[in-house]
Amino acid sequence: MSPGSNRPERIVVVGASLAGARAAHSIRAAGHDGALTLIGAESHLPYDRPPLSKEFLTGEREALELMLDADGAYDELGVEVMVGTAAVGLDLENRTVAVAPAVNGSAGGDSRDTVPFDALVIATGAAARPLPGTEGIEGVHTLRTLDDSTAIREGLVAGARVAVVGGGFIGSEVAASAKARGCEVTVIEAASAPLVRGLGAEMGTRVGALHDQNGVELRLGVGVEGVLGTDRVEAVAMADDSRIEADLVVVGIGVVPNTAWLESSGLRIDNGVVCDATLCCGPPGVYAVGDVARAPNRWLSPWHGEAPIRVEHWTAAVEHGMAVGRNLMAPDEAQPYDSVPFVWSDQYDARIQVAGHPDADDDVEVLVGSASDRSFLAGYRRDGRLSAVMALDSIRPFVRFRRLLAGHPTWDEALELAATLR
Repeated sequence: MSPGSNRPERIVVVGASLAGARAAHSIRAAGHDGALTLIGAESHLPYDRPPLSKEFLTGEREALELMLDADGAYDELGVEVMVGTAAVGLDLENRTVAVAPAVNGSAGGDSRDTVPFDALVIATGAAARPLPGTEGIEGVHTLRTLDDSTAIREGLVAGARVAVVGGGFIGSEVAASAKARGCEVTVIEAASAPLVRGLGAEMGTRVGALHDQNGVELRLGVGVEGVLGTDRVEAVAMADDSRIEADLVVVGIGVVPNTAWLESSGLRIDNGVVCDATLCCGPPGVYAVGDVARAPNRWLSPWHGEAPIRVEHWTAAVEHGMAVGRNLMAPDEAQPYDSVPFVWSDQYDARIQVAGHPDADDDVEVLVGSASDRSFLAGYRRDGRLSAVMALDSIRPFVRFRRLLAGHPTWDEALELAATLR
């Protein structure tokens, strides 16, 4: 700390992610003029992840186009960037982060070093959950990093048989991209419909119809036993004893927060780093942001109170990063995180947008357009209020409803707005 001041001299951001990069910018914007270090396990500077399952996978964009900041931006910002460096431990008493050289995005070198800090931002994100028993089999991939997407893209050649395990947003986007590359694609989803977790069964079924309409086979309601093949994948073995021939398998069955390096830190770890509403995770000057952070969202308080949740959305990563700079530099004036959750997905030639917090038990009703058309907006009702909206190719109504959601509208208010948009 500066003599006679409680302002930190040395700030370290662990995780060269979207949230980490935005935190670095926010910290400088909030007036920090001391040392600022950004540590990342990947060999790349911070980049945008959504195109990894979309435009980058189809070849419409290249790696350099995904970088979040222009060449030389971190030098201009006065940020020391340590890429290819994995955090392997945190000592809160001595205020140091232990680091080691990274191999394939995780600690692999024998040498260890420490990076001192006065304030710390944890932005280590999450890792894709693998399909058990597939280690060492070529042609089986998860998708989380630029290197992952590069490896998948190389296998998306015309005529290749691609099996996508998991029908969530990532799996659905990969399926659409593979189809665009001329592949034969099958999506495997154990639930009764794609996107059940994000949209519920009814809307998941309606949006999942995009796969059928674009010539992608859906295998629903059946699980995966494993993959077949010795050195290289040959097929996916299904729980009903059938098999799906495959030259390439992409697994999209969720993520796990990257917290292993924090196990002995003393921080509260429970499906992420548990934080308060200001993103502080206990010790003064220590914060967490993005996919690794489990923090309350004040907007969700009517249903969840102050219960911490972990959100894996691009917008949350940006908003966390922006908020943490202000809160870290002025903790006495720290503001709680308060934002309407928002996520979008581009599949085939359609755009899906979701705002709010849909729940499987919510009542769902199409408010604008028609579900029989491929352009509509549906509202989710919980406890007499509008809890969320989902739009399929209905951008203008979605913008109006997203704005309305900020005020926790009643269902009647939602119906009144819908009436003006029909």
